[in-house]
Amino acid sequence: MAVIKPFKGIRPPRELVEELASRPYDVLNSEEARAEAAGNPKSLYRIIKPEIDFAPGTDEHEEKVYEKALENFNAFKANGWLVQDEQEQYYVYAQTMNGKTQYGLVVCASVEDYMQGNIKKHELTRKDKEEDRMKHVRINNANIEPVFFAYPHHDELDAIVRSVIQGEPEYDFVAPGDGFGHHFWVISDANMISRITELFATIPSLYIADGHHRSAAAALVGDEKRRLNPHHTGDEEYNYFMAVCFPDNQLNIIDYNRVVKDLNGLSDEAFLTALEKSFEVKAMGADTYKPNKLHNFALYLSGEWYSLTAKEGTYNDSDPIGVLDVTISSNLILDDILGIKDLRTDKRIDFVGGIRGLGELKRRVDSGEMKVALALYPVSMKQLIDIADTGNIMPPKTTWFEPKLRSGLVIHELV
Repeated sequence: MAVIKPFKGIRPPRELVEELASRPYDVLNSEEARAEAAGNPKSLYRIIKPEIDFAPGTDEHEEKVYEKALENFNAFKANGWLVQDEQEQYYVYAQTMNGKTQYGLVVCASVEDYMQGNIKKHELTRKDKEEDRMKHVRINNANIEPVFFAYPHHDELDAIVRSVIQGEPEYDFVAPGDGFGHHFWVISDANMISRITELFATIPSLYIADGHHRSAAAALVGDEKRRLNPHHTGDEEYNYFMAVCFPDNQLNIIDYNRVVKDLNGLSDEAFLTALEKSFEVKAMGADTYKPNKLHNFALYLSGEWYSLTAKEGTYNDSDPIGVLDVTISSNLILDDILGIKDLRTDKRIDFVGGIRGLGELKRRVDSGEMKVALALYPVSMKQLIDIADTGNIMPPKTTWFEPKLRSGLVIHELV
């Protein structure tokens, strides 16, 4: 069962939300954050990327940078830019992209559920990234940014959300840059809050869609606090962390593509010949080609697009990991032909989220920065859930969710 609870969110006043809200900390670098926050003392980047308040080039992992995050968090509260709600509540957070809106419930999820595997993962995490976010949670004693969960859709929960969104939203704005809509409602009715909690208790598992490092960090800090507290009761706020939970049938995963610097010593012709061992290779000309089904790939090389279709017998449909296109391409192209053994550490490869479009792949190859690009057909939510349910882990850089959650709409303190 999924254990959740309402919480007293810390939020910006309505008139400040557009100034304060930001993109997540991990989708932009320090210089991009510095540019976006320029001239805006209220930007949440001053808490989630506080290195922007130091000279360019400052290491974001220095102790003084984490201390600056807390200093700014306290200042935001003192200035009234962030204000805590008086009662424990749930919230609805909706996002609109390309005319489609998805509706999530903002809740506090259970640290124990995470530690026991009831909150299921599909990616590995890196210890250095975990520790960075753990330091951020520890020093602020808060989950400044939410994590992105999915849950098996539930008709009564859908009905509750539909009733909530009939009211006026607390926040309703279009974010600069991406043009996505962000909409936010407060659920303060005690009976509705109680029913949401009861309904989630009937859901066997929650699934991390995006934010594996933030989830790990939040849960590990909560677990650390309960181990260090000799008077621990289980009711403390640190036993929970903030998540936005979306029904699985509202979510789409978009493609996550690859670009590679060289052909491992091969000529274009030798590379294409090597591909023919495992793929049906078809030249598509200069017009952009997009994969149209599972096991079909798009390759861009020297100004030309190619369709690659994996041949029967090169993958195992009964293996939840082996059947993934990211596995097929990693094994049969990146490893066997290009000699890229570890997607996490090899400097010859980079990854491009599908939100940037296939034009970004073409640009990076045409510029000479990269030699070849590979576009993949996206993973489905069913594949993700099946893999998480069987305890398997997807290869690196498999899923890309869009739109990203906007940070700063609500914060959860651990006290």
